[in-house]
Amino acid sequence: MRNPMHRFGLIAGIAVWAAACGESTSGPANSVNENPLASSAEKFWEAGATVAWNRTARELLVTRAVGAPHLQVRILAYLSLAQYNAAVTAEDTKSGSTNASPAAAVGGASVVVLRSFFPLDAALLEARLVQQLAASPWSGERSKDAASGEAVGRAVGADVVAYAGADNFNVQIPAAAPGGLDAGYWVSAQPAVRSLYGTRTFLLSSGDQFRPAPPPAFGSSAFLSALAEIRTLSDTRTQAQLKEAQDWASRGPAFMNEVGVSLIVEHKRTEREAAHVLALANMAGFDATIGCFDAKFAYWFIRPSQADAAITLPIGLPNHPSYISGHSCQTTSFATVLAHAFPTDRALLDDYVTRAGLSRMYAGLHYRFDIVAGQQLGRDVAEWAIAHDVVGHEPYSLH
Repeated sequence: MRNPMHRFGLIAGIAVWAAACGESTSGPANSVNENPLASSAEKFWEAGATVAWNRTARELLVTRAVGAPHLQVRILAYLSLAQYNAAVTAEDTKSGSTNASPAAAVGGASVVVLRSFFPLDAALLEARLVQQLAASPWSGERSKDAASGEAVGRAVGADVVAYAGADNFNVQIPAAAPGGLDAGYWVSAQPAVRSLYGTRTFLLSSGDQFRPAPPPAFGSSAFLSALAEIRTLSDTRTQAQLKEAQDWASRGPAFMNEVGVSLIVEHKRTEREAAHVLALANMAGFDATIGCFDAKFAYWFIRPSQADAAITLPIGLPNHPSYISGHSCQTTSFATVLAHAFPTDRALLDDYVTRAGLSRMYAGLHYRFDIVAGQQLGRDVAEWAIAHDVVGHEPYSLH
């Protein structure tokens, strides 16, 4: 059986995400601008501008130590939304008798969106766009107008940045449930990580649209059985299980974007197709994250290691309630969209979902019912997104 990790190269520097689900960390003192451009001009044309700019975004997430999953998915969702809308708008735009370049539009949109999230790297981003436009394009792009494409992209990017600025990000979470640990509620001495709780959704009608049923009652036989399973895993954790827990701690939205990009390249998707796949996957992941944290702060459920202090934690304990699993919500939503786009790779993507879930149990962070509910919510959100996706040549609405 092939090893999935051999097929998709990991982002080496993303190990900065040591706490897995914590708040974002401050970036390193040195600027990414001090480094030479990592990609040659030709790389913009190996698989399209969407792929190249997604790579640039992931480089910046690493360099600027943006490890928190909710921050990663927010940046990548708005980036890919702008890329897709720019591509379809450019295809419908003419400068005289010449159509605007979709690739140049993707580049212009990417620069505007990424500059809004990484203002210290504006010079690098503008230099990469110059590099892209100076490269020799593939034959289909040579008859397109790059200048009008760039202008289209920058306008679309500006609209998306304005849209992002009003998404209700960082809304206040509800008050903690009364009763404390003895009543089965999660507590923390530090303010909880709110993630995308209460943020405006892209495709769902509301964050609680797919809210799961409550977890097993604290102290019930179902709860005690689930807790005992995590205690047993903690007591008997193998080296292979430890490695899975550690490896998957840093695999979230950026990793799943890397998987999506690899599939796009492998299946030779067009510029618009590439932008569409990534936009839908990232928006589904964004909405699944909102739904996940809606559930967490609806139930405030106790972590396994709070219910049984003998459970050991080989990686950091995320600072938010246990039910449901954020890793499972996000990985499953991404995998479901990607499997819809690339059905021959469904088994590989399903393997990621399974491994992501088990890794959190190996780490002592989640009960099995957290994983199951997280996977179901991620699947529900993605299937809704697919069923209500744009059709034909339609851009995503920003209203």
